[in-house]
Amino acid sequence: MNAEGIRAVYERFARTYDRGQWIPEGLFLKRLRRRLLSRIRCEGGCQVLEVGIGTGINLPYYGPSCVITGVDLSRPMLERSMARAHRLGRQLSVETMDAETLAFSDQTFHAVVSTLTLCTTPDPLRFLKEISRVCRLEGRVFLLEHGLSTAKPVNWVLNRLAPGHLGRHACHLTRDVAALPEQAGLRILHRERHLGGVVVLIEAAPRR
Repeated sequence: MNAEGIRAVYERFARTYDRGQWIPEGLFLKRLRRRLLSRIRCEGGCQVLEVGIGTGINLPYYGPSCVITGVDLSRPMLERSMARAHRLGRQLSVETMDAETLAFSDQTFHAVVSTLTLCTTPDPLRFLKEISRVCRLEGRVFLLEHGLSTAKPVNWVLNRLAPGHLGRHACHLTRDVAALPEQAGLRILHRERHLGGVVVLIEAAPRR
């Protein structure tokens, strides 16, 4: 699915997206979001880019020193992220933008965050190379993504579900998200798997 198709899917979901996520959020995603974002270590005006920020679900878990910029294909999703930021009393800058062609200079951000976006973007290697490009050399890339499991029976199920899920949700169930960052040239600093290996939490750095 191309970028315009993805935009259409998420503009349709914008109003109901958060309600549709309350079960996985309550069971495990909230804990993993907090775990991921607690790894951001910076002081005083740390510039953070979140790609695919959506409705801003991650906003409560950023430290107070993080100055957050969010980008997303869907303007209605960004409007909801701005409303969430206002409720939380957080400053947030947003732009409608394709994460595969980021309109930021090289080495702009101290940290770049992606949660559940690598499964959606049409060209995941291009996506990862772009977020690496805009991350400072001493900065970090933080990923919370889902894809292939470490268990063959789970992958059998994912492969059966994948075509229909892609059409409905613009989401690939069978990408090897654990391997993609290294293929894109990122240096893995920390990687952990959850839920039978389906969900992967990664901290990485651009290669010098």
